[in-house]
Amino acid sequence: MPHAAGSGGPSRSASAIVADTVRGYHVLRIDGYSLTKGTPTGEYIKSHPFTVGGHRCYIKYYPNGNKPEVKDYISFFLYHDGAPTKEVKAQFQFHFVSEVPKKPLTLEDVNIFDGQSSWGYTKLIQRTELEKSEHLKDDSFAVRCDIVVVNDFRAVEEEAEVVTPVLVDVPPSDLHQHLGDLLLTEKGCRCGV
Repeated sequence: MPHAAGSGGPSRSASAIVADTVRGYHVLRIDGYSLTKGTPTGEYIKSHPFTVGGHRCYIKYYPNGNKPEVKDYISFFLYHDGAPTKEVKAQFQFHFVSEVPKKPLTLEDVNIFDGQSSWGYTKLIQRTELEKSEHLKDDSFAVRCDIVVVNDFRAVEEEAEVVTPVLVDVPPSDLHQHLGDLLLTEKGCRCGV
């Protein structure tokens, strides 16, 4: 088949759509845990504000759950400080500092701040379970909130992968030489049997 003038073969190009993300975390240590147990159900103690990906956030710690049906649990929630000017997409995860996260953060389950919502766990751990665990030491424990903020998606150019056949030089066989040497030395030979 004739080629058009100037064509030297197939055109190759590649691109990828990538998430422009910012990762960060905030560690909240609760010193004097036993003193916080007197906080009524539904009431919280707020962390110091922190910033991830240009968004100011804070954590609410509910020592006796954030609602009556979870009053025997400790609840933690991540809040956006003030109404965001646009929709904020992010992924988060709370875990005790003394443990490995249950799963790495991915962008599979992206949450959206709509200005009113919060993200968190109503049942991070039952209080009696915490009190028997290794997480509570000297009336203190710490949780870490890992956060990935998705700023945008963008297309980037990638170098096209050129598939070239892998050529391996195979030396000529010298099996005949080895067989001849065996016959001459009579090694491994059952001669005269």
